[in-house]
Order: sequence, then structure tokens, then C-alpha cells
Amino acid sequence: MVFKKLLGALGVGGPSVDTVLQPDPALPGGALSGEVRLKGGGSDVTVEGITLLLVARAEMEGQDEEHEGTVVLERFTVGGGFRLAEGAEHSVPFTVTLPWETPVTHLHGQHLGPVLGIRTELEVAGARDKGDLDALTVAPLPAQEAILEAFGQLGYGFKSADLEVGHIRGTGQQLPCYQEIEIVPPAEHAHAVNEIEVTFLASPGGLEVVIEADKRAGLFSGSHDTVHRFTTSHHSVSQADRNAEVDGWLRQVIGAHAAHAAPYPYAQGGGHHDAHHHDGHHRSGPSTGAVVAGVAAGAAVGIVGGMVAAEVIDEIGDAFEGDDDGGEGDEGE
Repeated sequence: MVFKKLLGALGVGGPSVDTVLQPDPALPGGALSGEVRLKGGGSDVTVEGITLLLVARAEMEGQDEEHEGTVVLERFTVGGGFRLAEGAEHSVPFTVTLPWETPVTHLHGQHLGPVLGIRTELEVAGARDKGDLDALTVAPLPAQEAILEAFGQLGYGFKSADLEVGHIRGTGQQLPCYQEIEIVPPAEHAHAVNEIEVTFLASPGGLEVVIEADKRAGLFSGSHDTVHRFTTSHHSVSQADRNAEVDGWLRQVIGAHAAHAAPYPYAQGGGHHDAHHHDGHHRSGPSTGAVVAGVAAGAAVGIVGGMVAAEVIDEIGDAFEGDDDGGEGDEGE
């Protein structure tokens, strides 16, 4: 009997865990509901704690190069302190609130690239078992979606989206990583700027938007980045107003250092340049697929991107594999 209890504590013949999430996409700062379904193993046990971990795959800067690793974004304790009999079934319903800065994984039903998951940890007899991992789908907030559509209606196309470990200086960033959504300019503006990278930092009071323009090199100067921070509200406004708002941002971002690049229609804007960027090395992640004409009207990614996304979701367990032992060290606490 003692040996049987020891095996249970080590996860051999212990309870099984299956976490079921709500089918609808979650929203940053919104509620995530579901239930943790337990089935007793070969002996009675006391479940001391059930913890849900919001985890993500993110780019991390190493000594020589960048690599991907698992980052814990948030922890939620959803249950514990009960006896689970041998072979018995028990369900623990939960509702938790996601961080406002939770990265967006989908737009108009299309996968953007970032991989997020909910890992369930079960604490039994002092031992912690990471028993379940489920893919998490996160849709943009209305303001985020309207801003992305504005870029699309202004002729910009989606290229890729990734997560970077680090902190953007001068912002109210709370999580240990941030999301970069990379978009490309229309052909008539490609001579002035390579790409635009957009980061959303949401909070209950509004939305902070960080825009980085990767400028092409001028005749006598090297290429450089132009970074600006803007704030907007969550209040619903017409798409035309959002388009005008984003157009004004672009006038500042692109026009701030127009003298270092070829002439650009937005060059007359004289916005303030934020000289500080994020901590650490910057590199954009791999493209999720074909670039399309715009983000608006549901055209978030091309067919190739959709195929890649399907593979990512099918293999989410493998995506986080190998980081079980070291992942918690990347929390940035």
C-alpha cells in the first residue's frame, strides 16, 4: 500500500486531467471559462491544488542568436483541497480573467502565427504534475480589430506576427513579452519604408499602440528604425474615424525622419520621435504565409498562412515540448 501511494505521488497510476475550454475565442482582458475534469487513479488522493498557466511561445535572445522558448504569462488557481477517490470522476468549473495584454492569435478566423496555450498543473501529495495542455484562441478587442482594418484600408498588408521576450521602454507593459504584428506598405510607398511593426498594449483605461517603421537607407545614411507610441480609447467609433486616426499616426511615424529616406506622401507630418525602443535585440519572426492586399474585410492571411496555422494547432503539444523543466524560469517575475 505504501509503495502504491508512492507511485501515485510520482504520477504513476495517479489521477488523469482533461481541461476543456470554452469553444468561443477569448478576448484580451476578458473571461475564459471551462472546466477541469479529473479521474481518479489507482488510489485515493488529496488534490491540494489545481493551477492553470497561460503559456506562450516567444522569441528569446541568447548569447549568440535568438531561439524560441516557453513563457508563462499568468497563473490562475482554480481549485484544490478535496479528496479524489480511486477511479472517481470530478469536475471543477472555472472562470478566470485573461491579462489585458494577452497576445492575439486569430483575426477573422485566420491564425496569425503566435501559439498560446493553457497548461493545467495538478498538485497531489506535494508533487506537481503538468497534466494537460490546450490551445487557446484569442481574438482582438474591437479597437484592435478596427485599427488593423484601418491599416488594411490604407493599403497595408499583413506579413507576420510573433512574440518577443522583453520590455518596451517608456510604456505601461505588464507581461514579460510583447506581440509584434508586421505589415508591409502598398507598392507605391515601398521605396520609403520596408515594413511597419505594430504592438498593442491594452489596459482597462485604453489602448497603447507602439508603431515602429523600419526605414530604408537613404543615399548617405544607414537604415534606421522610427518608433512612436500612441494612445486611443476602447470606445466604439466609425471605421472612417479609425482610418483617419491611423493615417495621422502614419504621418508622424513616416514623416519624422523623412530626410533620411526617399520622399514619402506623409513626409509633411512633423511628429515627435521616441528615441527609445524595446530592451534587447530585435528581430522579426518568420512569415506565416503569403502577403495579402490588406488586413481589412477578413483578408488577414493567405492560403499558405492558413496551412501553417493548422499544423501549429495540430502539434501544439509538440510546440511546447522540451520546455517543461525550464519554462518557468522565463516568466520574468
